[in-house]
Amino acid sequence: QEVAEGDLVVVIEDDGDIRALLRTILEASGCDVRTASSGADGIALVDDLLPDAITLDVSMPVMDGFETATEIRTRHTIPILMISARADERALSRARDIGVDAFVTKPFRPRDLRQQLTALLDA
Repeated sequence: QEVAEGDLVVVIEDDGDIRALLRTILEASGCDVRTASSGADGIALVDDLLPDAITLDVSMPVMDGFETATEIRTRHTIPILMISARADERALSRARDIGVDAFVTKPFRPRDLRQQLTALLDA
């Protein structure tokens, strides 16, 4: 099972290299990808586009991924896949409490990312 052709995914990631990698992986799977480099820009993009899914980095300056997810959840039920180098139980618990749908740890394998996203889009 793969991500459906044309699914719109918003990638919110402050690191340009990781943002480009996520775009490449998702576009190769047939997704239409839009990116934002900050939580605030990501929220605006989500509000404007109402994507099928969101990937969201935890560690971002100014507004981190938890704050960004909390703000998105006040307005939308769009599936959120959180990506983080921190996979401790506290981070996972906090993400679940906010309403994040899935969690992938860095470094990740492209196949794992696609599988998680596919599961969210099929739910």
